[in-house]
Amino acid sequence: MYEVPPQGGRRAVVTGASGGLGLEVARRLAGAGAEVVLAVRSLERGARAADLIRADHPDARLEVRLVDLADLASVRAFAEELLEAGRPVHLLANNAGVMRPRRRTETVDGLELQFATNVAGHYALTALLAPRLTAAGGARIAWMTSSAAHVGRIDFDDLQAARRYRPFRAYAQSKLADLVLARWMAERAGARGLDLVSAAAHPGYVRTNLFSNGASVGRARPRRSLLESRWLPHQEVDWGAEPMLVALTRPEVANGAYYGPGGPGGLVGPATLVRAPRRATREGLGDRLVEALAGLTGVELAL
Repeated sequence: MYEVPPQGGRRAVVTGASGGLGLEVARRLAGAGAEVVLAVRSLERGARAADLIRADHPDARLEVRLVDLADLASVRAFAEELLEAGRPVHLLANNAGVMRPRRRTETVDGLELQFATNVAGHYALTALLAPRLTAAGGARIAWMTSSAAHVGRIDFDDLQAARRYRPFRAYAQSKLADLVLARWMAERAGARGLDLVSAAAHPGYVRTNLFSNGASVGRARPRRSLLESRWLPHQEVDWGAEPMLVALTRPEVANGAYYGPGGPGGLVGPATLVRAPRRATREGLGDRLVEALAGLTGVELAL
């Protein structure tokens, strides 16, 4: 299992840190000495997560802060709090996500829920924190994507799936967009000589509450997702978190690198470099996506 190198003196922000992969990423960063901001949608669940981390690492330096990636006002408020503190951000784990709500759900900003949470919210957060990241020296951004990106397509004529909503198609689009953003930021940082690495990761097949949470959106009772197969090879969160931890902390990570499990079908196994789908490498796609996101969020990503 990947051993996170010492992270003393570094400050990390992990979205979706109250459970699943985000909690595991936060736990291992804290165990390696990083100061970790648990960016969560529920302060109660965030406090429980912090207690779990401190049970393993009593001296962990943790902050629990509220942010809803599906609400741009919440993202701005969260970022402003961090900026006002005047402290650097060295590591940003864009991890939080929503997967396959059965029915199309619109956010307070008029965006489709998966696109809002998985893409627009993280784009806006990254753009707002960019001054702290570029000033930190040796900063890393890791974007959690999915193997679903391989079948994704970014439909600029219907980014919000307003004309026709298909749960998995919208999810695959959002995960491809995350990968495109990771690559776009890497290219921009390299071209401008910034001391900043942007990389992407996918966890393989890990049965976390991401499946059931998405399937339960808009329902009075929790619903199990059909994707929660007991027959496919799967791994626990400690292994599933490895690709993002490698992207965030391995010293030799190259800008634009993409990590995922190296085992059968890319579903399980130790983190290794994986190939991005051809669609993610199309010339001009990143520029077009960033332009669209700037218009939707009102936030410019200036690097």
